[in-house]
Amino acid sequence: MHRHAHGPDGHAKESEQRRLRWVLALTLVYTVAEIAGGLASNSLALLADAGHMVTDDLALGLAVLAAWFASRPPDRGRTYGYQRAEILAALVNGIGLAVVCAFIFWEAIRRFNAPPDIRTGMMAWIGAGGLAVNTVSALLLHRHAHGLNARAARLHVLGDLFGSIGVLAASAAIALFGWGWADPVTSIVIGVIVVVSSIRLILDSVHVLMEGTPGHLDAEEIRRALAALQGVTDVHDLHVWSLGGRVPLLTAHLRVEHSARGHDVLRVATALLSERFAIGHVTLQIEPADFNIRGLPAPVDKGGAST
Repeated sequence: MHRHAHGPDGHAKESEQRRLRWVLALTLVYTVAEIAGGLASNSLALLADAGHMVTDDLALGLAVLAAWFASRPPDRGRTYGYQRAEILAALVNGIGLAVVCAFIFWEAIRRFNAPPDIRTGMMAWIGAGGLAVNTVSALLLHRHAHGLNARAARLHVLGDLFGSIGVLAASAAIALFGWGWADPVTSIVIGVIVVVSSIRLILDSVHVLMEGTPGHLDAEEIRRALAALQGVTDVHDLHVWSLGGRVPLLTAHLRVEHSARGHDVLRVATALLSERFAIGHVTLQIEPADFNIRGLPAPVDKGGAST
């Protein structure tokens, strides 16, 4: 006996996709200016931030595409739909960020030995413009990045925001004190911040792909709650996972007493999962007490002993 319940979140996804498109447009416009400014000013911190923004353009484009792809309805070949597209995009974005940071670290170490001349005025102006653009982008995604795909986009934007602040700080240090090392040091600090966030994003993406239990849920607590329901004697084959890192799904087998009415147990169990754990997509199989693990009634021999 099965029951499925679905919790709609289409409005939130549509709003999230719209904000992602705005952020992508802002980032694309500013990337061109930052690359030109970085080359003209000869600032590694600015070029590092520009390089990060180039990856952001690709990452945000991938996030927008993945969000659209994930919104496609299920079909005959993919009955769960395409929600995993967002997780794959988040994983690719996390790996891409880590690769870019590795390049920044290498270039920063090289510049420690031979710091170049830097045009701090242009560097500061470009950094200030980047700070304005990234602040607007961060506000657009603030509290609206619920899935891993949108969270990956937000990490890119926050990385750029830190980068812009670092560029301004480095330009001030070079202009006021002549600290040429401030440029590569700022690049390394930016890289460390971004790579730490990238590692967390990669691990979270892999957790979803490995059908891991969502972090806000405790499978054992859910098992105990179901087992405590009147008429339930055992809970087994309990699985809790998420397709796109947003909506949890659950399947379980409930073994019930012969005197219990299966549809009543099903109704109470579904309500419990929805109200207490906010799990709306549920599949429950109700089994009689003599149901064995293979799904067949346990055979009885001539002496009356079950096997």
